[in-house]
Amino acid sequence: QVQLVESGGGLVQAGGSLRLSCAASGSTFSSYAMGWFRQVPGKEREFVANIRWSGGSTYYADSVKGRFTISRDNAKNTVYLQMNSLEPEDTAVYYCAGRTRAGTRLYKASQYDYWGQGTQVTVSS
Repeated sequence: QVQLVESGGGLVQAGGSLRLSCAASGSTFSSYAMGWFRQVPGKEREFVANIRWSGGSTYYADSVKGRFTISRDNAKNTVYLQMNSLEPEDTAVYYCAGRTRAGTRLYKASQYDYWGQGTQVTVSS
């Protein structure tokens, strides 16, 4: 059983920064890719960014490109999302997700196998 625990959310003013962390644990943790998604009430979960554990290649949604950076620490089994120049539109619950199998174009929530509990990010104007 794999567990993902997010942390780092909070309240920040527009233009500010936050760093989210996602720590993975479990007796047989193995992941091909990790992703960050976000969700606001009444809307579907939206892709933000993902990263491959091996090689570290990354991909971003257009809405966050140039402002957010995803990274990983393999030794700590932890993935980060550095969020800069935050906007009120970034307000959402942010979820960390993991996928065990290889794949491409991993932009859909249904393509991921396990999820964290989410952390709230609120950006005030």
